[in-house]
Amino acid sequence: MRKFRSGARAAGLLIGLIATSTTLATEPWPQRAVRLIVPFGSGSAPDVAARLYAERLAVRWERPVIAENRPGADGLIGVTAFAGMRDEHALLFSPAAPISVFPFTQDKLAYDPARDFVPISSAIDTFGSIAVSSSLKVASLAELVALARAQPGRLNWSSGGGAFPTLLAGFAKTESLDVVQVSYREQNLAIQDLAEGRIQILATTLTPLLPSAQAGKIRLLAVTNKRRAPIAPEVPTASEAGHAELEFEGLVGFFGWRDMPAALRDRISADIRAVAADPVVARRLATAGQVARGSTAAEFAEAIEEQRARIEAIVRLIRGRR
Repeated sequence: MRKFRSGARAAGLLIGLIATSTTLATEPWPQRAVRLIVPFGSGSAPDVAARLYAERLAVRWERPVIAENRPGADGLIGVTAFAGMRDEHALLFSPAAPISVFPFTQDKLAYDPARDFVPISSAIDTFGSIAVSSSLKVASLAELVALARAQPGRLNWSSGGGAFPTLLAGFAKTESLDVVQVSYREQNLAIQDLAEGRIQILATTLTPLLPSAQAGKIRLLAVTNKRRAPIAPEVPTASEAGHAELEFEGLVGFFGWRDMPAALRDRISADIRAVAADPVVARRLATAGQVARGSTAAEFAEAIEEQRARIEAIVRLIRGRR
């Protein structure tokens, strides 16, 4: 866990998120092709959803919408690139973590999370999961806690990016567990080691875990979202499993550039909500383990602030601060 950042800047994040220019656009938008910056690689969950939304928005806007992958550094490369573009024909399609999580877990950011991104609309929910190696012989979070307490320092854990390291570290702190963190450069290696029993606990997105779970090599103990995942309805939520401290929504959506006109923001938001409400879009997202979730700009900003406050509280717990 890196240096915790706090103070007036973090406390005023929601105000900065929703305070956008009210100047009306003087020309119809878009005038040309729209670039949709995706800070993850081709085939990733955000990329799959971004391309589906791009396809449908291009029809509504009568202009090409081109998904542009800028992967690396847990999304920081693409997000930072977007913040520096100042391109009125570029949008960001990203998890909320660069705004809600990274201000508390990164030593320094090359962007201002309170000003450089205008929340437009949520687009999808992705699902997180707490999984264990099948060799561990536990079938619930309660059994995992009991085993970790009985064997201090014996269990290894790893996680995906975004909020997952903070969530699992907070879980260990809350339950007074002595578990050892193992870091990986690639998530696939962590999943492989979990399946082989070289690590015992992994918190990451649900979909990549499903093949190993279906093969019986790993066991899914809970999803971190408020509701069960349609693609794995037998897996309880963390709250249902008695550990609400692991609850966290996989919020992904559209962001605009700094000082985007409010009228344009709201028009784009309405178009995104219309795409999210399309049953065909919902079905295609469901096959990828995602749920369509459109929102107003204000609702999206509020959800981001809820995440931000949640992460701040967990980091304070980990650091032993009130």
